[in-house]
Amino acid sequence: MATYDLYAKDPGAPLWQVPATGAARFSWEYDEGRDRLLALYQKGKDKQWDGQKRIDWDLEVDPYDPLGTPDESISIYGTPYWARMNDRDKGELRKHFASWQFSQFLHGEQGAMVCAARIVESVPDLDAKLYSATQTMDEARHAEIYARFLHEKIGMLYPVNDNLQSLLGDTLRDSRWDMPYLGMQVLIEGLALAAFGMIRDTTDKPLPKQILAYVMQDEARHVAFGRMALRDYYKQLTDAELREREEFVIEGCYLMRDRLRGVEVLENFGIPKAEAEEYSERSEFLALFRQLLFSRIVPCVKDIGLWGKRLQQAYVDMGVFDMGNSNLDLLMAQDEELAEQLDAERFAAEEKARVAEVEEAINAGAES
Repeated sequence: MATYDLYAKDPGAPLWQVPATGAARFSWEYDEGRDRLLALYQKGKDKQWDGQKRIDWDLEVDPYDPLGTPDESISIYGTPYWARMNDRDKGELRKHFASWQFSQFLHGEQGAMVCAARIVESVPDLDAKLYSATQTMDEARHAEIYARFLHEKIGMLYPVNDNLQSLLGDTLRDSRWDMPYLGMQVLIEGLALAAFGMIRDTTDKPLPKQILAYVMQDEARHVAFGRMALRDYYKQLTDAELREREEFVIEGCYLMRDRLRGVEVLENFGIPKAEAEEYSERSEFLALFRQLLFSRIVPCVKDIGLWGKRLQQAYVDMGVFDMGNSNLDLLMAQDEELAEQLDAERFAAEEKARVAEVEEAINAGAES
């Protein structure tokens, strides 16, 4: 079935065109490069994988409870709207929320693919171009996987969220070569990583857990790449240039903070937008979720050298300033280890099942 037939709301025109700005840059120096980036490029090549083969797509998914979402995570839980819903209505609502959330992941991955390709084109250093090429392939794989999950397992998609689209547009329209790094690698991917991780660590559903664990293994490299490149470059900028980028981060963080409220879903269930926004703001679960979403962004922003007073105050106002002390390297290492551990557990279980099957066949043969 065509994707357009699966959208829960009209996504508008089938193509969104963002005017391209900035220069394409070629480097004629092919021998030199930063050792850290070249090592990351090698790792990016070594860690390529096939989403059709690594993920067990035969696993069943209940579209009315695809993530094992606790009722408390739904912003209208405990309201009169919730009280009037029967079990079927609540299942339908869970389906819509999962569809909406994974649709934003899908649209974000397509945005990451476009931004990575833009970095290949515009970044001046060949080592960064090489790594960005591997990331472009990673993001293509992620978009493929999320699209398949939504098509085959949930059967519904939602259009791109206005705030995500706005940040993508701002990132891609900027002619400065470092802005795709800042908008995508730091803000959009940083928030996505935190959202992926929260679902990965709480869901009891094996298929979404596999998808998120394996995608996060790639994203850990991507964030490391953005940190390396921007940390080196931002050391060379003037105070005025740094302030411009801090303003971009502040605006982007407010957009990302309001991105994952799911107001569009509640509107689809007949709840007026103003009420839906109010319920989202009151939700204790969502408030905690939104705070934890910045666990990857704030330490990364601090690490790359964007830590002026105005930016710090914005994080204080959002209640996420203390996230700046998070150990980003430890979080990324855990993302990689969890994916490898999941592989080991899966393949050990499969091997055990194969051994039992062989033993059963041998025993059956001996009895006959």
